[in-house]
Amino acid sequence: MSRRDYYEILEVTKTSTEQEIKSSYRRLALKFHPDRNPGDKSAEEKFKEAAEAYAILSDDEKRARYDRFGHAGVGGGAQGFDPSQFSGFEDIFGGLGDIFGFGGSRRSGPQRGSDLRYDLEIKFEQAAKGVETHIQIPRQETCETCKGSGAAPGTSPTTCPGCRGAGQIRFQQGFFTMARTCGQCRGAGKVIAKPCQACRGAGTTEQTRKLTVKIPAGIATGQRLRLTGEGESGTLGGPAGDLYVVIFVKDHEFFQRDGNDLHCSVPLAFTTLALGGEISIHGIDAEETVKIPESTQTGTTFRLRGKGMPDVSGRGRGDILVTVQAVTPKKLSKEQKKLLQDLAATLPEQKVSPQVRDEDDRGIFGKVKDIFG
Repeated sequence: MSRRDYYEILEVTKTSTEQEIKSSYRRLALKFHPDRNPGDKSAEEKFKEAAEAYAILSDDEKRARYDRFGHAGVGGGAQGFDPSQFSGFEDIFGGLGDIFGFGGSRRSGPQRGSDLRYDLEIKFEQAAKGVETHIQIPRQETCETCKGSGAAPGTSPTTCPGCRGAGQIRFQQGFFTMARTCGQCRGAGKVIAKPCQACRGAGTTEQTRKLTVKIPAGIATGQRLRLTGEGESGTLGGPAGDLYVVIFVKDHEFFQRDGNDLHCSVPLAFTTLALGGEISIHGIDAEETVKIPESTQTGTTFRLRGKGMPDVSGRGRGDILVTVQAVTPKKLSKEQKKLLQDLAATLPEQKVSPQVRDEDDRGIFGKVKDIFG
């Protein structure tokens, strides 16, 4: 499953201040703290999720990288995050999370790698026809030197003597059995006497990979593509996460998209609307012809069926809807004015009755009065 946006988790925005982020985290942490929600796994997960988000957004450097690259920019550094170990938690809970062990011991078995997100902006034409493009992703990958163990070649991690591999130290206090994250192995259950120099004992190193992304025709802003296994490497032999490419389509200078339909407005001379004719517009695949009947009124919309955006599933296409608008010339020659005057003299005189205006006004505002009056 894709990881949620950190700003969304903390219910803040990208423009929120450090204090606003901290205040929002405190509110959520208090709300979902396991001590207040005993046995509620959902609350515990939200508590951990908020702590992970705060660990990134409270750090200026990590926040800047996250704003630019998403989860890929922070390299999954908050995975397995223990809320009792970051600045601000002690101020809120006075260390209770670490004492009761709500941060949890780190699992010593194989773990799936983190999912990553990449925001990709494409042109309108690329969305309409589909395109194959390349992206570069920074991600954590299994260290080739130690094969992910974190130990120097020829050595291996050993069971922590402090917690005997449990990751926690349990002790009795009154009537209660307490648990504290092992300070010797930090909850891992194992210790590394001689860390791998390549990854400094982490088991992973940051690498930048060039990936090919095939974008289907008809894709829209907000839709995402899943690249299975292209997320961060798992630990201790666990499977890699997935990469989610979120698409953002640039606006078109002529068309406005509505689902798979494309809308456009075309200015026409009065003579074309009155006498009829043909106009051409540049569609997605080729020039499209629109026939204008005689006496067409300004604001009339013509539909070109099946000429719009292809459906991303490959099933059919939308339409192009062309709305024509009359354009009044700004400058007329004497001859043009004379021709228009001669035309006007032959047309019936148009009069607007005050009673008609009153009726129109009642139609717009009177109905509102009827409803709310």
